[in-house]
Amino acid sequence: MLNTDDTIEIIGARVHNLKNIDVTIPREKLVVITGLSGSGKSSLAFDTIYAEGQRRYIETFSAYARQFLGGLERPDVDKIDGLSPVIAIEQKTTNKSPRSTVGTITEIYDFLRLLYARAGEAFSYNSGEKMVSYSDEQIKELILENFNGKRINILAPAVRSRKGHYRELFEQIAKQGFLKVRIDGVITDLTYGMKVDRYKTHDIEIVIDRMAIDRNEDTDKRLNESIKTAMYHGDDVMMIIEQESQEVRFFSRNLMCPSSGISYPNPEPNNFSFNSPKGACSNCNGLGTVNEINLQKIIPNGKLSIKNGGLAPLGESKNTWIFKQLELIAHKYEFKLTDPVETIPQEAMSIILYGGNEKFSVVSKVMGITKDYKIDFEGISNFIKNQYDESGSASIKRWAKEFMDEYTCNECNGSRLRKEALYFKLDDKNIGDLAHMDISELSMWIKSLPKTLSEKQNAIAVEVIKEIETRLQFLLDVGLNYLSLNRSSKSLSGGEAQRIRLATQIGSQLVGVLYILDEPSIGLHQRDNERLIKSLENLRDIGNSVIVVEHDKEMIERADYVIDIGPKAGRFGGKIISEGTPKEMLLGNTITAQYMNGTMKIEVPKERRIGNGKTLKLSGSSGNNLKNVTVEFPLGQLICVTGVSGSGKSTLINETLYPILNAHFFNAVKKPQPYKKIEGLEHIDKVIAIDQSPIGRTPRSNPATYTDVFSEIRKLYTMTPEAMIRGYKPGRFSFNVKGGRCETCEGSGVRTIEMSFLPDVYVECKTCQGKRFNRETLEIRYKGKSISDVLNMTMDEGVDFFENIPKIHRKLKTIQDVGLGYITLGQQSTTLSGGEAQRIKLASELSKKDTGNTFYILDEPTTGLHFEDIRVLMDVINVLVDRGNTVLIIEHNLDVVKLADYIIDIGYEGGKGGGQLVAKGTPEEIIKNKKSYTAQFLKKELS
Repeated sequence: MLNTDDTIEIIGARVHNLKNIDVTIPREKLVVITGLSGSGKSSLAFDTIYAEGQRRYIETFSAYARQFLGGLERPDVDKIDGLSPVIAIEQKTTNKSPRSTVGTITEIYDFLRLLYARAGEAFSYNSGEKMVSYSDEQIKELILENFNGKRINILAPAVRSRKGHYRELFEQIAKQGFLKVRIDGVITDLTYGMKVDRYKTHDIEIVIDRMAIDRNEDTDKRLNESIKTAMYHGDDVMMIIEQESQEVRFFSRNLMCPSSGISYPNPEPNNFSFNSPKGACSNCNGLGTVNEINLQKIIPNGKLSIKNGGLAPLGESKNTWIFKQLELIAHKYEFKLTDPVETIPQEAMSIILYGGNEKFSVVSKVMGITKDYKIDFEGISNFIKNQYDESGSASIKRWAKEFMDEYTCNECNGSRLRKEALYFKLDDKNIGDLAHMDISELSMWIKSLPKTLSEKQNAIAVEVIKEIETRLQFLLDVGLNYLSLNRSSKSLSGGEAQRIRLATQIGSQLVGVLYILDEPSIGLHQRDNERLIKSLENLRDIGNSVIVVEHDKEMIERADYVIDIGPKAGRFGGKIISEGTPKEMLLGNTITAQYMNGTMKIEVPKERRIGNGKTLKLSGSSGNNLKNVTVEFPLGQLICVTGVSGSGKSTLINETLYPILNAHFFNAVKKPQPYKKIEGLEHIDKVIAIDQSPIGRTPRSNPATYTDVFSEIRKLYTMTPEAMIRGYKPGRFSFNVKGGRCETCEGSGVRTIEMSFLPDVYVECKTCQGKRFNRETLEIRYKGKSISDVLNMTMDEGVDFFENIPKIHRKLKTIQDVGLGYITLGQQSTTLSGGEAQRIKLASELSKKDTGNTFYILDEPTTGLHFEDIRVLMDVINVLVDRGNTVLIIEHNLDVVKLADYIIDIGYEGGKGGGQLVAKGTPEEIIKNKKSYTAQFLKKELS
C-alpha cells in the first residue's frame, strides 16, 4: 500500500459511469490513465479530480466573490485526500479570436515588443537613414556650431502634406502673435481672412524667429526661448532654414529623420502591439487581412436576369425601394430587368454596383410631356461593405461576409503593424520578420543576437533575451519547432494548442502542482514523441504530479504508474481493472495489457488493394511551406498521408486538395492554396471531409439532432395514441421551440452561469431536473419511455429499443459500429471529445447511401481511441473502401498506417524544412526508404 502522505486518495467516485471506485494515485509521479474510449478515464481525471480541485479553489474566494460565481456542484465522490492545486491542460481551450496568436499565448511576442522598444534602432521609412533625437541643449549647440555667423529662420511645422483651406489655423496663429508663415516653401506675411487652395496638399510652418547666429549671451538666451517655442508649436519638431543657401535642417526631441524631417514617437512596447491602436496597422486594424468584395459572388451567373435573382444579395424581384431604383437605372440606360446581367451596359453596371446620384428627364413621345427622375443609389457593393464594417449585428456581418474574400492587407503585408513599427530593427530584422520565422529559426537568431548588439544595447537586452530563449526552448522541447509566432491560434489543432499550453506551464516553473493532461501526443509524429515525454518527466522531476489520459504505447511504457479503467465502454465500464507499474500491468489480462504485450494486435492485411486503376493527380502545390509538390492519389484504395508534424500534410490535403474538390462538386467558395492543375476529377462524384471540429457549440446540440435521428423519433412519438388524442405535432417534442419544452431552461436542461474570469459553468435546471421538457410532454410514452428517457439512452440501448423502426435503427447502428455505443443520444455536444465528434460525423455519412465513387478525407480519426477502438473504426473504414470508395486519412498512428494500401510521406522536417514528397507507395515499399522518418518506425510495426 502506498504511503498516504505521498498519494492522492479517491474514495467512492460515481461521476458519470464510474462504479463507486476507490483509487490511490502516487504524487510527484507520471501517472497514465488508460482504457477504452468512453470507459470513464475523463470522468475520473477531469470530472472528479479536476472538478473537485476547481471547486476547492473557488471555496477560497470571499463570500462576495462567490455570489457572482454561483454554486459549483461537488462531484459525486465520497472523499478526496491529498489533492494539490490542479491545472488542467485540455484540448479545447484555445482562444478563437483572430487577434490571438502563438506569440501572444506564449508571451514570447510580449518580450519581443519590450526588446524592440528598449533596444531597437529606428530607421526612416523615407530615406532609410538612422533616426536621431536630441535634447534642447544639444539642438542649441548644433545650431551655434553649424550656423555661426549666418542668418537663420526658426520654424515650427504646423501642417504636413494635407489638404484644406486652413483659414481657422491662420487666424489662430495670428492671435498667438506670430507675423509670418511659410506656405509650400514660400515665407508670407499673415493677413486677415487668409486661406489656401483646399483641394491641393500643403506644407505650412510658423516662422518663430529670424536671427543672426554668433556666440554671445544675448544670442544664447534668445535661441533657448525660440527653441522652446518652436518645439511647443511644432509638436517636438522644429526646422532651421539658412537664409542665404535656403538649406533646411530638422531637429526633434523625438526620433527623427535628419534629411526628410519625419519623426516617430518615442518607442513603447504598445507601439509594437497589433492589439493596440498605437501599433496596429490602420488599414486592417491589426488583423493582417482585409475583406474585399468578390464580384463573382455578387453575380454568380451572368446568364440570369436581375428579375430572376442575377444579383445574389438581392434575390428575385420584389416590390421594394431597391428594385424601383434599379428600374430607374434600367430606364435611363435603356435595358430591361429581364435581360441577362452580362448584357447590361458597363455604365449601368457601375452604378448598380458602386452607386450614383443623378437626375435625368424623359420626354414621353405619346403624351408630349417631360418627366424628371432622380437616381440616388448607394450601390450593392458599397452597401455590403458598409454593413460589414459598421453593423453591430453578428448575423448581418455573416451575411455580408458571404460576398467577400479575405486578402492579405497590402499596407502591412500581413505583419499587422504600422509602418513606423516595422522600421525599428535589430540585426537588420524588424519585429514582423521575427513573427514570420518558425520557432527553430527564431531560436537560432535570438542566440546569435548578443554578438551583433552594442555594449549599451546588450546591457539593456540581456534579461529579456534570456526570457525569450527559455520560452522558445520549451516550445522546441514539445515538438513545435515548425510553428511561427504569427500563426493564428484558431488554426491550431487540439494537440498543438495543448502542447503550447504545456510549454507555457513548464516555463512558469511551478512546484507542487497536479497537472492533468488530455492526450498530449495527438497529432505528434513518433519521432517527436520522445521530446514530449521528456517534457512531462521534467515537469515531474521539479516536484509536480502529472496525470495523463493517454492511449500511446510509448507513453504507457514510460509512466511510473498506470491505471486501466474498463472493462468496456459506457455503462459497461467505470471500474478499475488494473493499477500498478507498467511491468505489473503487462502481466494482467486486460484488453490494454493484451495489446501492449502482443497477445492481441491489429493484423496487417495479407494483400493490399490495387484500386480501380484510376488516379487523381494534383500538380504544383506551393501553399505555405509546400515546395511545388506533385502527388497522385490512386482511387479505390485506403490512402494514408504521413509525415512529421508541420511537414505540410494539412496544407496539401485540407487547404489545397479539399477546397478544389469542394468547389468542383458543391460550388464552395473557399480559395485553395496555390497549385498548377488537377486531373482526374471525372473519376469521382463527391467529396466528404470529416474533421474534428465540434458538431455543435451549445448544450442544445447533440448526436441525435446532428444525425437527424431525433426528427424520426419525434415523428414516432406523435403517432402514439395519447399524442394523437392531444393533437401533439413533432414540434411538441422539440426542446428548441416553445410548447413542449421546459421554459425555465428553454429546453437546454441546464442553466448557464457566466464566470467572470473562468469558462462558463453549466448547472442542472431545478424545474425539470435536466429533463428538458414540461410535465405534459413527458406524460407521452412509447414502450413505457418518455422522450427524455430516450435522450438519456446510450446508443447500445437505443439500437435494441428501436430495432423494429428501420429508419431510426439504421442511423443508431452506424454510430454503434464506429465504436460510440456508450454515448447517449442526447449527450451535449460540448462534452464530446474531438475524436468522438469526428466519429459521429463519420457515422452520419456512413448512414447515407454512398455512390461507390466517393472521396472521403479524414484528419487523424484515431484521436482519443484505444487500440481496440482503432480496430473497430478501421473495420468500418475498410467496408467503405471495399465498396469502391477512396478514403484518404492524415495520420501518425502506425496501427492505421500499416493498414493503408498506399502511403504518401511528406517531409523531410517540419516548417521550412518540410513541404517535399519524401516517399510514396505501399507500406512494404515505404520501409525501404532510408530518408523517411515514418519508414523507420513503420519497419518495427511490420517486422
